[in-house]
Amino acid sequence: MTVTEVRSPERPTAVDAALVASLKRPRYEIFPLDEVEDEVARHIPAEVKLTITASPSKGMEPTLKLAERLRRRGYDVVPHLSARLVRDREHLEQVIERLEAADVREVFVIAGDPREAAGEFAGAAGLLSAMDELRGRFAEIGISGYPESHHFISDEATIEAMFEKEPMATYIVSQICFDTDVIRTWIRRVRERGTSLPIWIGVPGAVETTKLLRTSLRIGLGQSVRFLRGQRGMLRRFLGPRTYTPTELLIALAPSFAEPAAKVGGIHVYTFNELENTETWRRQLVDRLKNQEETP
Repeated sequence: MTVTEVRSPERPTAVDAALVASLKRPRYEIFPLDEVEDEVARHIPAEVKLTITASPSKGMEPTLKLAERLRRRGYDVVPHLSARLVRDREHLEQVIERLEAADVREVFVIAGDPREAAGEFAGAAGLLSAMDELRGRFAEIGISGYPESHHFISDEATIEAMFEKEPMATYIVSQICFDTDVIRTWIRRVRERGTSLPIWIGVPGAVETTKLLRTSLRIGLGQSVRFLRGQRGMLRRFLGPRTYTPTELLIALAPSFAEPAAKVGGIHVYTFNELENTETWRRQLVDRLKNQEETP
């Protein structure tokens, strides 16, 4: 594996410590593909929380089955509840009862990628409202946030949707963004609007650069791609046969992890199922930052 290396600048120990603490308890997002369960068992320690996406083409079943299997292996799992994949309230109750039976205590509620809803729920807010008292069966409920434009939802709509969902959730996870200034500005604006939910900052894992760039273009991270084009040599790195890591991005964002007013909950890693590479990168970065703290 060829990984882009970034040297850490000198920073206050408290900032390093806050970043290390978040790296020690990340969330890894995975796709519910056939081979991923074995990959998780081989490479991921049980203390890493796993969020499981929902496939717009295959429906909720692969997500639920994988959540059940990984819970039996001792992992803490967070299945995505995709509103546009839930047919009706009866279907919603069946899904929640199934998760409760598997001792799943956290869910991530999103609108989902299908342009056509399977039933009565067009967005996450509607699904959260329909959950009503069933929300009490979960200790945590996450919702999404978008530091920059969504691929088919307007900026105004994403902002309003997040604030509509806020009273029914316990934390926010941000979509991938490669521009630290955009991320910091977005966090500040969320706080200025009075939202106090913890924000988990979404970053890619150790992912093949061509795969990451291709996916970024497909899901509409246009501003971030334009940002990369403006950084000398950075887009060239993305087009080369190597692996991207979010080291530089996280080091630049480290002060936000240590800033109480930012209320950063931690790091949400979009692994693209590159689990071995991502876990190796995480452990190496933790060791490097800890050694840096200990060096006089």
